[in-house]
Amino acid sequence: MSSSSTESFKQIFILSGQSNMAGRGGVIKYTDHHHHQHKKWNGVVPPQCQPHPSILRLNAHLHWEEAREPLHADIDHRKVCGVGPGMAFANGIRERVSGTLGLVPCAVGGTAIREWARGCELYENMVKRCKAAAVESGGGEIKALLWYQGESDATAHDADAYKGRMEKFVCDVREDLQSPLLPIIQVALASGDEKYIEKVREAQLGIKLPNVVCVDAKGLKLNDDNLHLSTEAQVQLGQMLADAYLSHFDSCST
Repeated sequence: MSSSSTESFKQIFILSGQSNMAGRGGVIKYTDHHHHQHKKWNGVVPPQCQPHPSILRLNAHLHWEEAREPLHADIDHRKVCGVGPGMAFANGIRERVSGTLGLVPCAVGGTAIREWARGCELYENMVKRCKAAAVESGGGEIKALLWYQGESDATAHDADAYKGRMEKFVCDVREDLQSPLLPIIQVALASGDEKYIEKVREAQLGIKLPNVVCVDAKGLKLNDDNLHLSTEAQVQLGQMLADAYLSHFDSCST
């Protein structure tokens, strides 16, 4: 596999969902001299999340650039972003897959799955970014969608509808990206309203569509807010996602 066309070939991965995919690892609260509370990222990048020349990111302006934390800074721009699972995932697979890796961050904090339905702004923007990623890479292939979302659906009103909405999302994304068996790796929730989280997790773990696998974040360390994964937990999650991709979907690794 040493031809120049293979070396420039991009394998594209979509990162989507809500805040835990966008990344809040290392986001800390502080109080300014007016006694106002703010948040900022502590700037700590673990070794597993370091940039690498073979890992690129599609920025908000639809251009490829070297990927670095926080991956979602210009995408989930209304919130303070920190470390998510994307860089640890990319570093976890880059030695096992050929060519350049392209990450397409699309996650936005605090969003419910109904906001990711076909026709809604978040969904349409994600599809637009994915199509642009393939064009801008000169023929790169979208290899998988990594999805971490559902905390906003752990409510009396939405938990029961999650499974149907998620299945519809999978089918719509595959149709719109003309990839009927696009691999989807979803994350089962680590946090959310205790009364309803199990209903959403049950849906996530129970989806039986082909080429949809689930990794379970339950038990991973949370920040003090008890909602967002810590930096250390995001590294672990990225490695779990990498293992899931390599074991289920990467033909070179079997």
